[in-house]
Amino acid sequence: MAQSQKSGASFFNNPLTRTKVRSANVKPVEALIGYLVGPFCGMLANCLFGTYLVEYFQKVLFADEIAAGNKGVETFLVLFPILSAILIVAGNLVAGQIIERTRTKAGKARPYILLSAVTIAVASVLMFIQPIDNAVFKMVWLAIAYNLFYAVAFPLYNTANSALVPVSTRNSKQRSVLASFVNMALLGGAGAGSIVMPMVILLFANAFPGPEGSNLPSSNGYLILFIIVGIITFLGCIVQYYFTRERVTEETMASGEDKQEEKKQGPSMGKQAKAIFSDKFFVVTIIFYLLYQLAGGIKNGSMQSFTNNVAFGDLDPAFAMSILGVIGAVPMAVAVLFVAPLCNKFGKQLIVFIGMVIGVIGGVLAGIFYNNFVVVAIGVAVKCLGSAPAGYMILAMLADCLDHMEAKNGFRCDGFGMSLYSSIMIASVPLATGIISGMLGAFGKEMGSVVSYIWIETGAYALAAIVVLFFGVEKFLGEDRKKVLARQKAEAEAAGIEWVEPEERLRREEAEAERMAEEARVKELQAYCEKKGLSFEEEEAKYQAKLQAKRAKQEAKKK
Repeated sequence: MAQSQKSGASFFNNPLTRTKVRSANVKPVEALIGYLVGPFCGMLANCLFGTYLVEYFQKVLFADEIAAGNKGVETFLVLFPILSAILIVAGNLVAGQIIERTRTKAGKARPYILLSAVTIAVASVLMFIQPIDNAVFKMVWLAIAYNLFYAVAFPLYNTANSALVPVSTRNSKQRSVLASFVNMALLGGAGAGSIVMPMVILLFANAFPGPEGSNLPSSNGYLILFIIVGIITFLGCIVQYYFTRERVTEETMASGEDKQEEKKQGPSMGKQAKAIFSDKFFVVTIIFYLLYQLAGGIKNGSMQSFTNNVAFGDLDPAFAMSILGVIGAVPMAVAVLFVAPLCNKFGKQLIVFIGMVIGVIGGVLAGIFYNNFVVVAIGVAVKCLGSAPAGYMILAMLADCLDHMEAKNGFRCDGFGMSLYSSIMIASVPLATGIISGMLGAFGKEMGSVVSYIWIETGAYALAAIVVLFFGVEKFLGEDRKKVLARQKAEAEAAGIEWVEPEERLRREEAEAERMAEEARVKELQAYCEKKGLSFEEEEAKYQAKLQAKRAKQEAKKK
């Protein structure tokens, strides 16, 4: 174990694996690439799976078996995603513990972002490989491939990705921005699935025709498509790794925590669980997120059923689905401009509460007039606008709770806490599928679709609005920060380590990074001049003159 940690430390302590982020504060390039572009690519496969796997299973992979009335296959397709939820939760808990016990120069979450560049990319392709065309073999292969993605590869990535927000900065406002970008990435993936992907699917169906009349690609068409998705995922994880930084992890390691065996290994799962479930603010936040995420999964999963089973005159069901997808996406996209500023000014609790109330109003409107498409569209737009603060702020809310628990207990629970978040996020898809099937069976196709698409989410929002009233952690954050810093200072002194205030430490690191960059520039220029037969002194003078001119322009703009 010690040798493994030493090897890991060596791997992450070389120029090729160091973060490209040098600033003490979160800058736009870090937020954009590390928390939007990277997560969008990393979560793209999962977003597409949520929309298209069922169609692939039923109309491509098992099309012949279903057409022949194979009840075993039909039962398998209903039960195995729900049963997989158990493995998914277990996978997320294990991933959280692995991350919590990791200590490297790269942090504790970022190493697994780098690892996921390979694991997510490979796992996202496996479901579309068919080595043998046999029903039993395909079911076994699918069960293995499905759980390799959902219970192993994706939990590790998603938990690491979720944990990055709490450990990137202690600045609550910067966290709100980062959380917004991460959720924008998720929403972007969902948007790609409902708006862009249908055109891509049609393109591949023309190039690789699937079953006659399905308008879907063949198995080979799907395989090629998701190989492309896998490549996008690989590249996204790489850039996410390089354009993120765990400032909080660096801070706790610098305080001397890693000199203490318990903290070096990380607190046990039982210890973390006790801390988390005894903290009322974290429990409130998790209940809130469970209501929000599961209801959203049910709504998204039932959209196609709703448009197919509710008559809207001559309106084509596929067109109606596309319109509702756009109608839902636009308010969320617009909301990103004002959610974080409003939350920073008035607090997350108040803005999220108001958003939930607005969402309930939109849901009631759509539910009462469910057979009027115009009114439904308006109601859905209002509901999605109201849900935006919750969607964008949930990670920031969890991060605030984790900081509060650190101040109270003396250790962080990022791994376990984010694994719970990740479990709810991932397991909501198979659970939603089972609930939708139950609603259709209980209320019939039309009303079952209405209940699933509109009323369940509306009711969940009403409950969530009440729950979020008990989220009061924000008022403790200033004092929590002081407690954490005081404890870290005492731990550093006890371990015989020089204590440096986080701001000063980061300033020194920036200065050192600038010094190293300047040394590298000078060496490169010297080598270039030697190769070209130029005078280094003259070329250096030219460079300094240009630099001075640039600085003068910048100063002039400030005035």
